Amino acid sequence: MSRILAISDIHGHADGARLLLRKAGYVPGQDELVLLGDFIDWDRGTWPALRYVGELVRGGARATLGNMERWLLSAADTDEGLPLESRELALLRDTPLYVRLGSFLFVHAGIRPGIPLERQTAADLTGIRREFWGDEAPLPYTVVFGHTPTFKMGAEPGELWFGRDRIGIDTGAKHGCRLTLVDLTNRLSYSCSTGAAERYSDFRQSSWG
Repeated sequence: MSRILAISDIHGHADGARLLLRKAGYVPGQDELVLLGDFIDWDRGTWPALRYVGELVRGGARATLGNMERWLLSAADTDEGLPLESRELALLRDTPLYVRLGSFLFVHAGIRPGIPLERQTAADLTGIRREFWGDEAPLPYTVVFGHTPTFKMGAEPGELWFGRDRIGIDTGAKHGCRLTLVDLTNRLSYSCSTGAAERYSDFRQSSWG
């Protein structure tokens, strides 16, 4: 059976993402996989994660831009010395700001409440925070998003966050907490630690709902 899977804010932890997809039994071409941006961080040592994202997208996954990718594209336009392959830049330039799948809207940061989807700005889609997740108005779809680590929204460190028609899945990989892959079809999560002492270990599988 086809599943809808999503992961956000990898921030260079490609090996962690690879582990979680293997643990979840991801089948390219059968499962729908959405990657919600911020594949990299400011540290250029994280940029090789773009190669893995490219492999996944070419294998059938979908991706959305995060604020880090928008920054990188802007930097690439002014600095030809950046250590990026033309294939990686082409991938990012072809990456949309959001993806709709069934009853889900996938976006890096969220949407501005009260604004139609087609009129949302790139700045909001990749950078909005409390104005989105702190709002309790109903939405016409369930928004799956990253950008704001869930512990900053009141969840326990490394855990998913749930609001009205909103699911936050950035579980703080950048901050040494956890990287999480969600199976929205079966309401399951797969996660591993990104802390220096336990990196890509302490694997957990859990359910919700």
